[in-house]
Amino acid sequence: MATHWIWQQPDWPDFNWQAESLTPLLRACVQAQGQLMGMAGSVDSSLGGQSELDALLQNIVTSSAIEGEQLNVGSVRSSLARRLGVELTDGDKVSQRSEGLAQLMLDATRRYAEPLTLERLLEWHRWLFTAQETDLAARSMHGGALRGDEPMQVVSGRIDRPTVHFEAPPRKGLEQRLEQFIDWFEASQHQTALDPLLRAGIAHFWFVTLHPFDDGNGRLTRTIADLALAQGEALAIRFYAMSAGILDDRSGYYRILESSQKSTLDITEWLTWFLQTLLRSLQQAITRIQSVLGKTRFWQAHRESGFCVEQVKVLNRLLDGGERGFEHGISAGQYQAVAKVSKATATRHLAELLDKGCLQRLPGGGRSTRYQINYPD
Repeated sequence: MATHWIWQQPDWPDFNWQAESLTPLLRACVQAQGQLMGMAGSVDSSLGGQSELDALLQNIVTSSAIEGEQLNVGSVRSSLARRLGVELTDGDKVSQRSEGLAQLMLDATRRYAEPLTLERLLEWHRWLFTAQETDLAARSMHGGALRGDEPMQVVSGRIDRPTVHFEAPPRKGLEQRLEQFIDWFEASQHQTALDPLLRAGIAHFWFVTLHPFDDGNGRLTRTIADLALAQGEALAIRFYAMSAGILDDRSGYYRILESSQKSTLDITEWLTWFLQTLLRSLQQAITRIQSVLGKTRFWQAHRESGFCVEQVKVLNRLLDGGERGFEHGISAGQYQAVAKVSKATATRHLAELLDKGCLQRLPGGGRSTRYQINYPD
């Protein structure tokens, strides 16, 4: 057999990598992990539950988005909230689809200490394709069963002239290949010489290369990576979503997978991409937790300041940040539009917030004057 795919290499799956080139990235990831966990410990239980809910929701939604599926975000949020014991003021009606996805994510992260087995993988696959009976696509998918005998290929382009980006190992012997992966996954958890973050990256690459199911391989691959990361941290609570980082570089994700699956058993380039993406995900979570902590400190410092309803609305917009949070400060005109007050009232409200130390005036003057949150020390 001509060697074209990595799994055809005679030494498959004896992966190797250039450890010295990965050391700086590993160090940065470990430092970011430590910073995030330290910050998360400062968040009170109610806010911590909301932060975990947000991270899990982001992970589920973005992992599906990588495959081109747009989920009902409200339904998934409600399914997660019920399981986490987080109260929602306006929870959406849950669907079988959202229930299955929530169950899958929480099984992988909350039960990280339990062994990965073929039976558990098949159960995950069933949950992944739990859906209403009216969903024809789901009805044609055999949840909880390995793929059939047809060649498993990832293709694009015209039907009559397809481009084959990847072909998975043949169906014959798939059970043995999966058993080999699962045995390694369980044994490697206790190998002190193998960094837990590299283990997560290897598990991700190995499983997606096996491609053991007709559909859902990418999402289950990322679930296995989440399980490995939770095991490495020995922490069931999740505050970051690696799938969000993958979605941000979706084309790069598929490009590095394709090149690595056509290459040698040296997977340094794949592990580099994996660690870079993990680092971005951790940094995004740190920024989000910093925002939560900053907002908490702000309201504690001003709990007796006596704001009106309009001022509270604008302050929360500024504190929440993001696309709607006036990253470059808010002007009197923008305050007027958000609070739905007159120009004179907007000017008076802003002056009061300045006097109370809630806002600070940014450089500039006249109509271009802008204001931003003055965080307490």
